[in-house]
Amino acid sequence: MPLVLRPPRAGKTPNYEIRGTYRGIHVEVTSGTTKRSVALDRLREIERCIEQHGQWPAPEPEAGPTEPTFLTATEDYLRAGGRRKYLAALVRHFGPTKLSDMTQARIDAAALALYPNVSPATRNGYVYTPVSAVMHHALGDACPVIRRPKGAKGNVKTDFLWPDDAFAIIDQAEQIDAEFGLYLLLLIYTGIRKGEGLSIARADVQPDELAAWLRTSKNEDPRMLRLREDLARRLAVHLARSSGERLFRFNDGGHFKHLLTRAKLAACGLPCPKRRPTGWTPPDYRLAFVGFHTFRHTWATWMRRYGGADVQGLAETKNWRDPRSAARYAHVVAREEWQRVDNLPAPGKIRGKAVND
Repeated sequence: MPLVLRPPRAGKTPNYEIRGTYRGIHVEVTSGTTKRSVALDRLREIERCIEQHGQWPAPEPEAGPTEPTFLTATEDYLRAGGRRKYLAALVRHFGPTKLSDMTQARIDAAALALYPNVSPATRNGYVYTPVSAVMHHALGDACPVIRRPKGAKGNVKTDFLWPDDAFAIIDQAEQIDAEFGLYLLLLIYTGIRKGEGLSIARADVQPDELAAWLRTSKNEDPRMLRLREDLARRLAVHLARSSGERLFRFNDGGHFKHLLTRAKLAACGLPCPKRRPTGWTPPDYRLAFVGFHTFRHTWATWMRRYGGADVQGLAETKNWRDPRSAARYAHVVAREEWQRVDNLPAPGKIRGKAVND
């Protein structure tokens, strides 16, 4: 029979019911209303649905592609081999947030909430850099520009050592511990970071080929190091006398850092305890600014000043991913225009004539 309205029934339902068969589809449902006119409109809607879809209720709409969230984008990023570091806290914070909702204001607020007591440079590394990596992987060229916090690059330092001071420290380091002296020599002749030098494997050093393979780095970029012949000879001797998987036996800790302090103080002619006593601080001294990273700056400065490498040449060594980082050493080479200083008037002469002529 066609669809009809059954009136409300006392003690059973106060609403009209819709019952019957339309185009072979059986229907028996409440209209949800006590008004006959509204119930009749509902009946007509059911008939139109059956005419359009051949069924009732109407089929569920097919789910279209869902917008990626920070969580799903991070999963894709990691499956593609992305860097995991610092992502756990970000996933807990952003979770199901859609990428379209990852605004600059929201990222800034997350950085302050997650890391309120760190420097802008640290906050940049912990939040802005990994968020940017995930979003660029997911959105490609459509990724919005993510502005870094002021001071994100930290205090850019280009302190370096003049050759006399550098070799004085290394000579003293060799007297304290020959292996430590060789380690500093490797830093100053390759420009690698402290941790990279500590992690390099014995099997990856080939003195006969004047080469060493650095498997990983701060930027997770493996690269080949070219060794000077004198450094390669010393490394060959060290390899023959030592054992273990790593090239150097040291671990990054207080004693390792104190070795450098001892070498610096000795280079300045000052005494230093073999072990750092609790609460001990060194006196003020000329080479106090030198840290392990100073040897990296020194290598770059020497490559520019003595080796003739330009900014592009430094970048091609792969010690930096961004040529702008290598450009910070451009100032250590005087430009040709400085040679014109020789043409400036000398004391006691005006236009090539003596003052008393």
